[in-house]
Amino acid sequence: MMLLTKQIQSKLPSLYSCENKKDPMVIVKFFAPWNDWTWYGIEFDGQDRFFGYVVGHEKELGYFSLSELNWIEGPYGLKIERDMYFEPQPLSEIKKLHE
Repeated sequence: MMLLTKQIQSKLPSLYSCENKKDPMVIVKFFAPWNDWTWYGIEFDGQDRFFGYVVGHEKELGYFSLSELNWIEGPYGLKIERDMYFEPQPLSEIKKLHE
């Protein structure tokens, strides 16, 4: 699966462009099908680095990379996937899903 299509990339704001927005839009969702880790992309540098909301051991805003997501491998060779049915929504709504 291609994690980041050109269509999705074109919708992602550049890094730091949303830092003053109270409730930025989450554009893309990635997840590990073998556990509860989820990465939500809000901004992208156009090459490798995302800023977004990460749900794992903790729930936090931070940076993650596309190359890192492509590198991660779970049991039986499972890879990180993109939620193909995810619709962009405000960060506040995403946080509510993980309360």
